[in-house]
Amino acid sequence: MPQSLSIIYIHLVFSTKDRRPFLRDPKIRETLHAYLGEVSKRLNCPPIVIGGVQDHVHTLARFGRTITQAEWVKELKRVSNQWLKEQGVGLLGFEWQRGYADFSVSPSNLEKVRDYIVRQEEHHRKMTFQDELRILLRKHQARWDERYVWD
Repeated sequence: MPQSLSIIYIHLVFSTKDRRPFLRDPKIRETLHAYLGEVSKRLNCPPIVIGGVQDHVHTLARFGRTITQAEWVKELKRVSNQWLKEQGVGLLGFEWQRGYADFSVSPSNLEKVRDYIVRQEEHHRKMTFQDELRILLRKHQARWDERYVWD
């Protein structure tokens, strides 16, 4: 086949270091999500939706075929970390956690995952980030060590 085609959707989740609530301000959060979307688009991973709450971010994107997952996440975190620190004195100490979790999403589940990300604020009135991630990891049959997930 002379043409290379790839249609892979990824649900990416990562938090602030120690889940510190740096993203309390809805305006900063909304602007950050838009900025992450632009960065992801430049990396040839067009976002479908980006959302989150005060201590973490969810991204649903069509994954590009010219970049690895690790490179994509590293660049998203690197440039957004720098950008956030430029947004005000209260964000000078901002850091993302070292790790992340990402999950494949079938085309038939895109709308469900998109809605889940859009409803993050409502969802987190009842559940912590840690409990949410544990549920996602179990759902995707992942193995993890609690000692290394929560930096």
